[in-house]
Amino acid sequence: MRLTMFDPAPIGVVFTRGPEHRLAYTNAVYRKTFGDRPLGRPLRRTFPDLAQSGYFDIFDRVLATGEAEVLTAVPIDLDFADSSREGPRYFTFSVSRATVSDGSRGVLGVVVETTEQVTAARRIRVLSEERRRALLRYRSLVRAGSEMVWVTGPEGGVTEPSPGWQRVTGQSWEEFRGDGWIDAIHPDDRAAVVERWSRALREVQPRFTHAYRLRLVTGGYRHFAVDAAPVRDGDRVIEWIGTCRDVEQEWQDARREKLLARATAVTADTARPDEMLAALTAVIVPELADSCTSYLLPQALHRTPGTALAAERVAAVPRQGPPGPPPHQAEHLGPDSALVRAADRRRPVHAVFRPGSPPPDITPTGTEPWLAPDANSVVLLPVVVDGTTAALVVACVNGDRAPLGASEISLLQTLLERAHTPLRNALEYQRTRQVALALQHSLLTEPPDVPGLGIAVRYRPSSSAAEVGGDWYDSFVLRDDAAVLTVGDVAGHDLPAAVTMSQLRNMLRGLALDREEPTGEILRRLDASVQTLYQECTATCVLARIERPAPGLLQLQYSAAGHPPPLLVEADGTAHFLDEGRSPMLGLLPDPRHSTAVHPLPPGSTLLLYTDGLVERRNEDLTDGLDRLRRHASTAARRPLESFCDELLAGMLTADNDDDTALVALRLSVA
Repeated sequence: MRLTMFDPAPIGVVFTRGPEHRLAYTNAVYRKTFGDRPLGRPLRRTFPDLAQSGYFDIFDRVLATGEAEVLTAVPIDLDFADSSREGPRYFTFSVSRATVSDGSRGVLGVVVETTEQVTAARRIRVLSEERRRALLRYRSLVRAGSEMVWVTGPEGGVTEPSPGWQRVTGQSWEEFRGDGWIDAIHPDDRAAVVERWSRALREVQPRFTHAYRLRLVTGGYRHFAVDAAPVRDGDRVIEWIGTCRDVEQEWQDARREKLLARATAVTADTARPDEMLAALTAVIVPELADSCTSYLLPQALHRTPGTALAAERVAAVPRQGPPGPPPHQAEHLGPDSALVRAADRRRPVHAVFRPGSPPPDITPTGTEPWLAPDANSVVLLPVVVDGTTAALVVACVNGDRAPLGASEISLLQTLLERAHTPLRNALEYQRTRQVALALQHSLLTEPPDVPGLGIAVRYRPSSSAAEVGGDWYDSFVLRDDAAVLTVGDVAGHDLPAAVTMSQLRNMLRGLALDREEPTGEILRRLDASVQTLYQECTATCVLARIERPAPGLLQLQYSAAGHPPPLLVEADGTAHFLDEGRSPMLGLLPDPRHSTAVHPLPPGSTLLLYTDGLVERRNEDLTDGLDRLRRHASTAARRPLESFCDELLAGMLTADNDDDTALVALRLSVA
């Protein structure tokens, strides 16, 4: 094949030789299109300005496989010799392997430019899409015509009446025309609407969408969505046409979902009722109200309806102005208070009124004002848990903002349902603690009068709001005139622990009165009873018997089952623990054995039995607490017995002690 035969061809022809595709031949059409590229160079060096390097790979494949490849209307982006036009041009290529007359093998390329055809087809598609969109817009506007359709000039002023707009807003044509429509928009929304609409006009945006509140002819506001587009004549905008659609329900639904999601997020890791209410109050303002105050009712379980109400304010959040009153402050509300009325009726109290003119029964004469001066509505919401009003929430709206209505009250109630679980737990704790403390106090009796002995008892419940312990003490006199002292602690910090404590205490008293036997044997029988009747129970106990082995002498017989040792403080202040008579705790071993120890009691000495709440502290070894007790007791040894006990409690217990503490102290008279 002779290449010169392609010289007069009306299409571009190129031939390259060898694996480097050295340029061997180009005809006149090819050179006119791609430039007079020097022959003999590899193709990649000949076209360094070709952006699409993948075309060189085609030459490699065709030469290697012998299979021709055709590319249709593909872009070529390089510096064309015959055009100053920027951007790619389009060509159809046919690339095949060929052998020329001198026997050398290479790649023959035939090139036809199709730029005009591609450009024309693309223009047709664009015009078709524009016409399709214009038709869709027109159909959308027609469908929306039953609501509100409006037309403005190219600069934005309304140019035609809109019956739908007048029907919804009550604006006459004279009030609506030009920029008069802005007066019907809520004052808080006007600035944003004007700014966005002006930008759409200035930039001639293809579509303008926005949502705002419109004043209704019946009063109040509703949310509407506006959708508008420019009408063009060629490149010139001749007018804008748009619609307004009522989206109040959609907006309410979206707001509801947003607030519920936010409430879930802020309360996810909150278990305390005061923190839960405070977090929800911050969600309510400003989305639903201009101010919100939340109260806990700590005495809810034992308050008589119609009486004064003690409330703890846990949150007070205003939308603007000075901050609200501080939280965690007690308030005493009189029987005629609207808050008391809402709590007693267990249903919302709702009032809408002229700004600054609340009804008298909302803020009775003589009460501290808690509504803003320009308040227009208020709702007092009781948070009812299992039939008991456990909290109260007050929400107010001020000024010309739409008053609180049924939808806002419903949403408030849904938000406050998140506080039900911690409030229910708090109420349950109150019930449990009341029962447990009543049970404990009914059993923690006054000590007996014993000649020559002074006996003092103390009980301090845990300061933790979640703890009701199983600590007990007891003291009584047997038929042989021996005095018995005991302290114990049932595992657990709940009502079952307190109930079990009462049963073990009574059982121990009965066993001690039944037989005159060593203290270890009494504890053995108590242990066997515990393992039979309370299979999941464990407890610790110290049982002490004060005996007279001879006239003028006293001795201590005692046993300690897994309990901290008794402390003996002599009259001179020498103090030491009694470590004999020890054995495992009750309920632990299947065949229990409890030993008995005997120790003399010097005149003027003090014997102290106590539970672990007196000596245990978090992150501290028990021996540290025992040493601290020994030092305090030694220092207070010469004080009267009652003062001795009080001084020990003051010195040993912290403000946040998290365990119950019981103690029994016995003082021998000086001989």
